[in-house]
Amino acid sequence: MKSNSFYSPLKILYLMINQDKLREWIEAFKEAREIRRKYADWNFIKSQPPKIRIALEYYIETGDYRGAAKMLNMSVDEFVNFAKEKAKIPTTL
Repeated sequence: MKSNSFYSPLKILYLMINQDKLREWIEAFKEAREIRRKYADWNFIKSQPPKIRIALEYYIETGDYRGAAKMLNMSVDEFVNFAKEKAKIPTTL
């Protein structure tokens, strides 16, 4: 019976590559969130009704423009344009 704690060198390499890629993705998401936070027009966002404010803040924190659009019953394009033009939130699709 094989021990579950034993990994072949190939398996270890595979796990290391995936962990490195995961770290890259996490870092990219963190950088994108910081850019959204930095350039957002917080005065505009805070002046919005709660439903809109929450959707904009959700988008800033997660980058999930589809989820934010759904919260507001908007199309994705409509939300992205609103976030970019009115709230000054940088977007990447």
